[in-house]
Amino acid sequence: MRRQAGAVPAASNRAVGGSVARVTAGSIDEVQALLAQGDRTVLFVGGETAMPPGPPVDLEISTGRLNQVVEYAPADQVVTVECGVNLAQLQRELAKCGQRLALDPPHPVEATLGGIVAANSFGPLRTRYGSVRDLIIGVSILRADGTRAKGGGKVVKTVAGFDLPKLMCGSFGTLAFIATATFRVHPLPEKTVTLRARGSDPLELVRRVRSLQLEPAAMIALGEGAGWDVYIRFEGFRSGVRAQREKLRELEEAEWPGHAEGAVRLRFGGLPTHAAQVAKALAPLRARLEWLPTLGLGFASCAAVEAEALHRARRELTALGGWLTGPGDWGPAPASLAVHRSVKRQLDPEELLAPGRFVV
Repeated sequence: MRRQAGAVPAASNRAVGGSVARVTAGSIDEVQALLAQGDRTVLFVGGETAMPPGPPVDLEISTGRLNQVVEYAPADQVVTVECGVNLAQLQRELAKCGQRLALDPPHPVEATLGGIVAANSFGPLRTRYGSVRDLIIGVSILRADGTRAKGGGKVVKTVAGFDLPKLMCGSFGTLAFIATATFRVHPLPEKTVTLRARGSDPLELVRRVRSLQLEPAAMIALGEGAGWDVYIRFEGFRSGVRAQREKLRELEEAEWPGHAEGAVRLRFGGLPTHAAQVAKALAPLRARLEWLPTLGLGFASCAAVEAEALHRARRELTALGGWLTGPGDWGPAPASLAVHRSVKRQLDPEELLAPGRFVV
């Protein structure tokens, strides 16, 4: 139940050959009417920054015009947006009230909130604030037949029950159309400082940060060839940031690095204590590595990847207890495959949504 990798493509997310119709919906009601017609395969399209490749579909529904902030309560630190709102647009709106959504995936101008949820996209801020699953508190969806459903709410704590918001995270549009999403937001920091340790051991630096009881907002190790350059970001009130910076006086201040550019962006994971082994395992990819050393998660960016190099790196990582995925190649079927299939049958029994783009 997985796509086999040839060379991992550095091309369009859409399959070659086979025509599709694309509709840019002007409202959620219009999307509902399109889905209610049934009997055709559908792909939901946002900013196309993290869409896995797959076969052609009968209809593509673009969310480009579903770009409204539905409700924003600064005092409650909660915002609800339509799925087509891009991250940069939302951050501008929140900044007017001194707040932000603590997510920093690549391409914020193009990446839509619906797509970020569907792809479970994240960046180094996950170090402190967690992933999409930790920030989303409510969602409204359209099932494959157009039926509306919603889960969660407008408060950070909701009653126990079926967790529809978290179910949508990382579903890649295969379960439902994410119409709106509700997130908790955080205050903008008063002060931010970035420190850099060149040629450092990420594991040793993490141990030192913890022994000093420091609380970085983000931490990333960049590797390309031999060695790592580790960046640490502190943010918050000015006095607190200054106190933490003073404990690492020997490190130089620097600009926070941008996301690596590459036509292919692979995700990988491993034990945080295995940074050196992970780098060695991924060496055949000849990629720039972005490693979140407190979490054991990372990205490898490069122009293209040959299938054999990908499989060899995956074997090495798997032997270390890690994992590696590429665009359209999710690796060995997960132990939870039966659960995936069961959820898919419940929400999309005719398998009309984003066929061939995820493990089920």
